[in-house]
Amino acid sequence: MTAADFEKILGRLAGGLVVSCQAYPGEAMRDPRTMAQVAHAAVVGGAAGVRLQGIADIRAVADLDVPVVGLWKDGGGDVFITPTLEHARAVADAGADIVALDGTRRARPDGLTLAETIAGLRETHDVLVMADCGSLDDAIAAEAAGADILGTTLSGYTSERPKSTGPDLELIAQIAAACTRPIVAEGRIHTPAHAAAARAAGAFAVCVGTAITHPATITSWFDAAVRAAG
Repeated sequence: MTAADFEKILGRLAGGLVVSCQAYPGEAMRDPRTMAQVAHAAVVGGAAGVRLQGIADIRAVADLDVPVVGLWKDGGGDVFITPTLEHARAVADAGADIVALDGTRRARPDGLTLAETIAGLRETHDVLVMADCGSLDDAIAAEAAGADILGTTLSGYTSERPKSTGPDLELIAQIAAACTRPIVAEGRIHTPAHAAAARAAGAFAVCVGTAITHPATITSWFDAAVRAAG
């Protein structure tokens, strides 16, 4: 993949919506075919890209004509989003255009640094790397380590920032002011207004998952509202 190819992928995501199509283990929709169908529906609705978890799910969307952000959640430790170089290479092998991985400063299970992981991945694969960060310091370190995209995915899930009820707009603005890499806002973006606010705060693109692709959670929101009104 050439530098022009990289720029083309980023260009397709610029100012757009990435839809995260994931289901938790044990759920009715936890099937690669189902997630592929959800991804196709999202693209029909205007998604500029999709984000999928798991090797089989990534392979199942090989026919989609939008950039695919792939990851592999594995392990029971703090670092479980594409936690090792081996995981990152497997995600790239499955066909992801962008490999998303834990972009925090926490120790990785294989003992490699984030910079070593990114460098090792690029030795074998021409892919973009998205660092899922939890703080401004994470984002600064991830940019220095060579990440192409900085995500706010882990804001509120590490000890460095509180868990907000909506998107962490403050963090988006902080990263935009301190870093040069494009930012993908992700995490607790539950309404179109949230998505617009994230973009206005400095996000290059916005990633939405639960509010679009997780029926159990969406149903619980409506159920709670109906019961409260009664």
